[in-house]
Amino acid sequence: MDASSYHAAGMVVLMVATLTLPRIAVAGNPPFSCAPGATQGYAFCDRRLPVEQRAADLVARLSLAEKVSQLGDEAAGVPRLGVPPYKWWSEGLHGLAFWGHGMHFDGAVRAITSFPQVLLTAASFDENLWYRIGQAIGTEARALYNIGQAEGLTIWSPNVNIFRDPRWGRGQETPGEDPTTASKYGVAFVRGLQGPSPTTLQTSACCKHATAYDLEAWNGAIRYDYKAWVTAQDLADTFNPPFRSCVEEGKASCVMCAYTTVNGVPACASSDLLMKTFKGAWGLNGYVSSDCDAVALMHDSQGYRPTPEDTVAAALTAGLDLNCGNYTQVHGMAAVQQGKMSEQDVDKALRNLFTVRMRLGHFDGDPRSSALYGGLGAGDVCSPAHKMLSLEAAQDGIVLLKNDAGILPLSRPAVASAAVIGHNANDPAALYGNYFGPPCEYTTPLQGLQGYVKNVRFLAGCDSAACGLAATGQAAALAGSSDYVIMFMGLSQRQEQEGLDRTSLLLPGQQQSLITAVASAAKRPVILVLLTGGPVDVSFAKSNPKIGAILWAGYPGQAGGLAIAKVLFGEHNPSGRLPVTWYPEEFTRVPMTDMRMRADLATGYPGRSYRFYQGSTVYKFGDGLSYSKFSRQLVVPSGTGNRAPNTNTNLLAGLTATPAADGGASYVVEEIGADGCEQLKFPAVVEVQNHGPLDGKHSVLMFLRWPNATGGRPVSQLVGFRAQHLRAGEKARLRFDVSPCEHFSWANEDGKKVLGAGSHFLRVDKDEYEIRFEA
Repeated sequence: MDASSYHAAGMVVLMVATLTLPRIAVAGNPPFSCAPGATQGYAFCDRRLPVEQRAADLVARLSLAEKVSQLGDEAAGVPRLGVPPYKWWSEGLHGLAFWGHGMHFDGAVRAITSFPQVLLTAASFDENLWYRIGQAIGTEARALYNIGQAEGLTIWSPNVNIFRDPRWGRGQETPGEDPTTASKYGVAFVRGLQGPSPTTLQTSACCKHATAYDLEAWNGAIRYDYKAWVTAQDLADTFNPPFRSCVEEGKASCVMCAYTTVNGVPACASSDLLMKTFKGAWGLNGYVSSDCDAVALMHDSQGYRPTPEDTVAAALTAGLDLNCGNYTQVHGMAAVQQGKMSEQDVDKALRNLFTVRMRLGHFDGDPRSSALYGGLGAGDVCSPAHKMLSLEAAQDGIVLLKNDAGILPLSRPAVASAAVIGHNANDPAALYGNYFGPPCEYTTPLQGLQGYVKNVRFLAGCDSAACGLAATGQAAALAGSSDYVIMFMGLSQRQEQEGLDRTSLLLPGQQQSLITAVASAAKRPVILVLLTGGPVDVSFAKSNPKIGAILWAGYPGQAGGLAIAKVLFGEHNPSGRLPVTWYPEEFTRVPMTDMRMRADLATGYPGRSYRFYQGSTVYKFGDGLSYSKFSRQLVVPSGTGNRAPNTNTNLLAGLTATPAADGGASYVVEEIGADGCEQLKFPAVVEVQNHGPLDGKHSVLMFLRWPNATGGRPVSQLVGFRAQHLRAGEKARLRFDVSPCEHFSWANEDGKKVLGAGSHFLRVDKDEYEIRFEA
């Protein structure tokens, strides 16, 4: 469910019920319209016509009652026109999921490929990997549709909200705290999910939840009626960029609006957001859906409009096309009859909805005859290639945070016995996070290690992730009698999930005391593997010499246990890098409801994310170790060939620089213009070398910093990243195409992107290159 229904509580219980309750069997034929001879003469069946014209023809043939019946996520069929019912809600966050109504796992296919939860996948900083995961999920969805196990192909993924606060229960679903990373993830995933054809979609992707949604339940604030006050500056350069990239670059065919009331207006009733921004400025070619029950909540919980009819009219006239739920279907007819909205308002929404269904091929006859996707079937779900991709994603995402004295990688012959301790070591649920489906297969960490070590002894140590009861004495005794000790600790969906935020960043219950006791009893430094979504404060483990290695493995998907074992034993060289800042526990004094990104040190507000935070960290954004030594050198070509921007600053001569309070000045990007911005672009190259001893993948992150962080400028800002596999001893030159208008700009207080005059510093690690902009 995205996001279940607002009255549904106890998500963990619901998940168990979803796993065990049978589903109604679905016939083996896919639903479709316009079979040959069945609907002759209807323009909406004529594939020679543009889809917009076909959709308009179909809408014109519907009665008002039939039109209103299409406005919810379970759209009624229109038998007289050969239009079958349609279920808009399906999920594909990191694999097709139980949540939603469109996918069924009770026929020839009973399992799907379960990839790592998104935050771990984001740690790979590999756009091609993200694209291939989206592509695999889209393929499996289309395959299910072809064999009659799906009633829709509109996938409400990805989640590209910014992981603003480390306590957020749904941060695990996102690509992290950085808008550049989230934007690139969204573009890659959407392109993979929707397929290569600009006209015929494999599936329809929906980027959610716009905008400034990042709170479930904290200190009395509940997401269903949360009033977020967000500056134009933070909207422009933090919260909105991922959605803009989804639409403009990824060509997403849907954006989902959030429950959040942003600056006094519910997101799903904001014409500035839905009509002016999504459909106007960004050019959304598709539809806007509400989060589930968001329209009902505008009336029942937020009191935005006095009657249900007023509420439905407010949403549809603002630009909403589809309501997840049935509120618009129940009250839409009365809203028209009472003059709150017109039938033309309904028509406008339906044209967008039916256009997407036509782009999916649902009005082109039997989808199994499609040249692009008609051949997909049961054999394309849980394929060997998809299983290997799930393993690759888990391996590439795992982050090595500590490796004192090179305790890792382990040598198989040297490990005579191993104690595996921890509640997450043998719990399949710890692999998936939320929004998951039935996996093809799974390997827990314990099972993975049993393939490498003959003598493995296991103890859960805690009764659960909450660790109210800990077998500390038994665990210490086991550790003292084993050659190596590997602990699998962390969180579960009972601490962080949709509807549930954390109140602490520490490991729950007695976990910390258990880890410390085991480390003290062990013969040699222990290895600590953390399975969590959000970050945790493990300062105690970072500083404890008896804890030799720390790895973060997120929620690693069906192949997670094998991936962890391969990393521990050096069959895979870790290359993941943290996509979020790991804050100390003291950060929890900051109210989750304070939406400001930028620091205000005068009041003690530290800011948020690596871009603005000014405080101590446990681990930083981008941290991650390897078993190999890599060197990186930044090279920026200049001269007549590839010109650095220093030679192009005459482009700014006719512009007026706006002075700033800190003595600096800036140029408005919009005034530089598209042509000017294009001419300011230049290439930068990073020479990277793997000095060994192991082959491995390496992600290079390029940042920008300014001489100071005054005037609203970030402390630093990610320009881009490249992932490259290098053999031991191998060198490579990685090219970054730098656009100053995009990469060197930030938003001023009015929300306008500005480019600062004076010095800018491109940075890769400690290597920097200065670039100046002066008219």
